[in-house]
Amino acid sequence: MATILIDADACPVVNETIRIAGKFGFRCVLICDTTHEMHRDGAETIIVSKGADAVDFVLVNRVQKNDIVVTQDYGLAAMVLAKQGHPIDQNGRLYTNDNIDQLLYARHTAQKVRMAGGRLRGPKKRSKESDVKFEESLKQLCTQLIQEIND
Repeated sequence: MATILIDADACPVVNETIRIAGKFGFRCVLICDTTHEMHRDGAETIIVSKGADAVDFVLVNRVQKNDIVVTQDYGLAAMVLAKQGHPIDQNGRLYTNDNIDQLLYARHTAQKVRMAGGRLRGPKKRSKESDVKFEESLKQLCTQLIQEIND
């Protein structure tokens, strides 16, 4: 059975993900650094040393084909796709081979604007609708994976 790995540093849908993983019988793993350490019933926790991209490297080394990864990080999502995993963000958007290049390019462009002294708007405030959309997308992805694995 597949595993759901969570890039747990600042992830707003940890509890929802653990609950859905349990419903579908998926193993759930939280990966966080020492400054964001958390433990939850229903999930295994892996704690890594604090450092730039430390969680990302541990996660990408653990992901297997058909695993689900919950992350907000486009770079990590691209690496998960390369390993035939299924990345999804906290709002329920699936990262795919069809949208990842555009997302990475937008991130690169935003970094250039910030480095030149420009400012960009931050993300919208999290809403209950975002949680519902995430849960619906994750349930749909879990159902799809179970069907693919059983075929």
